[in-house]
Amino acid sequence: MHAELWNYERAFESADHVITHPNPSAVSLSVRASALVFSDPRSQNLLNLIEKIAASNATALVIGETGTGKELIARHIHALSTRRDGPFQAINCGAFSETLVESELFGYERGAFTGATSAKTGWFESANGGTLFLDEIGDLPQSTQVKLLRVLQEREVVRLGSRKATPIDVRLIAATNVDLEEAVRAGRFREDLYYRIKVVPVDLPPLRERPGDILPLVEHFLNVYKSRLHTNIPKLAPETIQQLLEYPWPGNIRELENVIHRALLISTSGVLYPRDLGLPAITTLTERSEPRPSLTSLAGSKPSYQTQAEVANSSTTTLETYQLERILGQLFESPPPNLFELVNSVLVKKAYEYSNKNQVHTAKLLGISRNILRARLKELKLIA
Repeated sequence: MHAELWNYERAFESADHVITHPNPSAVSLSVRASALVFSDPRSQNLLNLIEKIAASNATALVIGETGTGKELIARHIHALSTRRDGPFQAINCGAFSETLVESELFGYERGAFTGATSAKTGWFESANGGTLFLDEIGDLPQSTQVKLLRVLQEREVVRLGSRKATPIDVRLIAATNVDLEEAVRAGRFREDLYYRIKVVPVDLPPLRERPGDILPLVEHFLNVYKSRLHTNIPKLAPETIQQLLEYPWPGNIRELENVIHRALLISTSGVLYPRDLGLPAITTLTERSEPRPSLTSLAGSKPSYQTQAEVANSSTTTLETYQLERILGQLFESPPPNLFELVNSVLVKKAYEYSNKNQVHTAKLLGISRNILRARLKELKLIA
C-alpha cells in the first residue's frame, strides 16, 4: 500500500451486516451502544451462539462491559426468536429508585400508594407475548430480587395494591456489567435468582478483544454522521487506522461512535488524521498481552503493499496477522495442489517485482538474508 491516504470506502466494498438500535437518537446521549457487527472471529462465535439459543424460551444472561452492545444482543435474540412479532421491552434496573422499581416492573393498582390515581401496567405485563430485557440486573434491591424470582418461577405477576395474580408469557433476558458471582458471595445478589437467570450465559467481549469489528464499525459511524452532518465520507490516513486499531477502547462501541462523531465535526479537510480523533495516550502493542491487527491486515481483501520505510517499522504493526489468516482460510477451503510451494513462490516473486528486482531490497523486505533469497530466486528460475 502506498502510504499516503487510504480510501475507506474502497477498503470495505463488502461491509458486514450491522445491527443498529431502532431509535439511535434515543441512545445518542447514553452510554449504550447504537450499533453492533459480527466481523471478528469472536463475534462470529457469539452470533452462532445467539442463533442456537434464539428459538428457545430459556432465560439468558448477557455479560459485558458498558457500551459493548448488550441491549443490541438482546434485541437480536428477540428478532431471531418465535417471539419476534411480540413486544420487546427494555428497562435499566439502575435507572429507578428502590421505591419505584417494583411498581415499574410489576405495575400497580389505583390507590396502591400516595399519588397512584390510576392503575398502571408494569413492564412484565407490557412485554407479554414477547421479550423483557432487564439491563444492569445487579442493581436491583434484594427485596425486588425476591419478587422477581417468584415471577420467574410462577410465570405470573401481582401488581402493587392487588391480590390478583396475572399470568404472563414473557422471555427474560438480563444483562450485567458487574461480577454477579462476586455479588452473590458478598450477599448483594440472591444465589437462587442468579442461577435462575443464568440458564444461558452470553459473554460479550469488550471491543478491544474483538478488533475485527473496529473498522466495520468505523465505516458504519462514518456513514451515519455523514448523513447527519451533510458531509462527505473522509479518507483515513494510514496512521489514523492504525491508531483506531491500537487504542484499547475502554468505553467500547459507544466511545468509538463518539470519537468518529467528534472527528467529523472538527476535521478541516477530506482526510482524518490522528489529531482529529483526539484519543488519549495509549499503551504500545508490545505492552499488550495480545497482538493487534494492523491497518493493512484489516483493510480489505485486495493485495496492498507498504513502502520500504513502513516495512522497516513493521515490528510494531502485526502486519501479517489478520488479512493473511483470512486469505489462507479461503485457500484452505478449496486448497490448490502444492499449496505451500504456491504461497512461497508468489510471495518471493511479488516481493522481487515490487523491489524492482533489487536483491538487497527484496531480502530486506522479506526479512531474510540475501543468500537465502538468491537460492530461492534460482529455484524459481528468476535469476541464473
